[in-house]
Amino acid sequence: MITTQVIANCIEELASITKVNLAVYGIDGAEVASTFADGELSENIIRGFADSPADSQVIGRDHLLKVTDDGELVYILAARGSNDESYLIGRIAVSQIQQLVLAYRERLDRNNFFQNLLMDNLLLVDVYNRAKKLHIEAEVPRVVFIVETRTEKDNAAKELLKGMFSAQAGDFITAVDERNVILIKALEPQDGTAELEQTAQVIVDMMSTEAMLNVRVAYGTIVQELKDVSKSYKEAMMALEVGKIFYVEKRVNSYGSLGIGRLIYQLPSNLCKIFIDEIFEGNDPGDLDDEIVSTVNKFFENNLNVSETSRQLFVHRNTLVYRVEKLQKSTGLDVRTFDDALTFKIAMMVYSYMKYLEAEER
Repeated sequence: MITTQVIANCIEELASITKVNLAVYGIDGAEVASTFADGELSENIIRGFADSPADSQVIGRDHLLKVTDDGELVYILAARGSNDESYLIGRIAVSQIQQLVLAYRERLDRNNFFQNLLMDNLLLVDVYNRAKKLHIEAEVPRVVFIVETRTEKDNAAKELLKGMFSAQAGDFITAVDERNVILIKALEPQDGTAELEQTAQVIVDMMSTEAMLNVRVAYGTIVQELKDVSKSYKEAMMALEVGKIFYVEKRVNSYGSLGIGRLIYQLPSNLCKIFIDEIFEGNDPGDLDDEIVSTVNKFFENNLNVSETSRQLFVHRNTLVYRVEKLQKSTGLDVRTFDDALTFKIAMMVYSYMKYLEAEER
């Protein structure tokens, strides 16, 4: 429901412009907001008018009018004055308040609609019927972004996002839990991966500079119809979780760029354990020398190029080879060959996934 402060601001502004004092009452007779200096109307008068079939009534200097929302009485408005101008101003005030009530109701209804849409709680026929009622276009390209704040400042993140993306452009911002803020972004037909990545990076940068928040952003694939928004949301959730396991250094992750991490994330934990035991012969991969592991990771980043890797690490080529051979002695894998490099890369990703599952169980 519309807040008392919004109603007060509305009638105060009208009273200031028109010089006609206004007051708004609940249907129970309680005052909501007023610019009357004195002589407030009694609860009995308000309740009596609320129960009457009349749309307006004059009591002394006061013109009483009813404020309805979709045919239901929600407020009583009083315009104080002795001429027709006061009645006219009262009618204008009623119209303004009714528009505010409608706008707030639609906003709340839209929030409820999108939350249920994301969680797959709507039948297909309800999706289109409610979208039509809420003036939401069904056939517009959309994508879901999830902004993970991991702090108590999720309201600050939500407000900042509202400043960056507008409902007029077809965007909508909501939340389904306390940790994540969700942006349902309407797109142009020509928008693709580059535009989505740029939008995600802008969110990260703005959260950092404006709200001092170190957030992670994940997004799903583009869907063409409203009914498929939940699909993009589920993809974004997977991108967020997989990113935290396998791509910790990245602040932005997309479902389409998860690669093999997406496959590993869906493997049973017992199968992962069997694979790790077979590759490392019962040894714990966590016991590997950190320097060797970081060296090998840089080696992978440079597509197994020894010269470029040694240059970036500021080490001699022979030092790099020594570290690679040391890893080969402890694991039996020569990461200079494609097959062994792939095996080691997958094994370390599986190990990271197992550590993540262990942490989640605690």
